[in-house]
Amino acid sequence: MRTRNKPWAAQRLADYPQYAVGAPEEKKGKWADVFGNDHPLHIEVGTGKGRFVAGMAKANPHINYVGVELSESVIVVALDRLIEEELPNVKLLNINAENLTDVFEKGEVERVYLNFSDPWPKNRHEKRRLTYKKFLDLYKTVLPENGEIHFKTDNQGLFEYSLQSFSAYGMLLTFVSLDLHKSDYEGNIMTEYEEKFSKKGQRIYRCEVRYQ
Repeated sequence: MRTRNKPWAAQRLADYPQYAVGAPEEKKGKWADVFGNDHPLHIEVGTGKGRFVAGMAKANPHINYVGVELSESVIVVALDRLIEEELPNVKLLNINAENLTDVFEKGEVERVYLNFSDPWPKNRHEKRRLTYKKFLDLYKTVLPENGEIHFKTDNQGLFEYSLQSFSAYGMLLTFVSLDLHKSDYEGNIMTEYEEKFSKKGQRIYRCEVRYQ
């Protein structure tokens, strides 16, 4: 789905530095200072309009969250959500996921969330998938030893591809659901896409994997 361009988005992000972090490379290794505490740091790569990261922040006030999103016109919607809900334990980064190691030190991030990532179904676009080996390398660099990725999607093809990618990388699968909303999993925070797809009766796939 194409998002309408918002030419004013960059300025709005700049107007709220308490939520939208500018010059993030300068914060590398200093995210505890940014949040003003030493709580665990979780990041969502591809945070979209921010429903998930905001919901997680409300449910877990003693965890710090960073939502990473490439599109200015999308992340500005997440910003409006944070302004309205006044969540002190969430920050937003308007960067490409390929630059994660420029803004986070090794082991600075405790967990990575990937929710409803673009499936890039054509084979020639495999390297753009957020569960491709290149990205698994990046996550491993910012996570501690045995760090975790929590992955959720409605796309069966992407889920199958991702399970294969995780396995080929040597990661340990610790949780898997082929129909999340019909499982006994507790504490699920839905994204906008998740609510939309589940209302249509589509399955939601979820897994948790750990580096070894």
